Amino acid sequence: MNSESYTIEELEKYTLIKVHEDKFTAKLSPELKAELVVLNGKKIKNFIIDLSDVGYCDSSGLSVILVANRIAKENNGCLVLCNLNATIMKLIDISQLGSVLNITPTLSEAIDYLFMDELEKGFNQKGDQLN
Repeated sequence: MNSESYTIEELEKYTLIKVHEDKFTAKLSPELKAELVVLNGKKIKNFIIDLSDVGYCDSSGLSVILVANRIAKENNGCLVLCNLNATIMKLIDISQLGSVLNITPTLSEAIDYLFMDELEKGFNQKGDQLN
């Protein structure tokens, strides 16, 4: 599941989506949304979207992020965004999505976030079984 514009790497605990375009716009969005539908069919639940190569994101790029977030939540998983520049952070703030999306400065912190989320969900499920 790779193109020149992005790579999708399915790892054991999460799927890493890395956009390789300077502009995350409608040129790329339909193809990535189609990939997300395929991943949803595989019941992939944890995603990291790495935007380190992206300088600009418009509403269609943001829409891809929201689709990934919805798929993750529907499958009791988590989406983490990482390596966002100031322009993309401003778009997220203007869209009032800062409290909805999980954002970390680096890929390693995104991975750590996912593992902590998995641990927390595991503890909560065990707690529910005890009650």
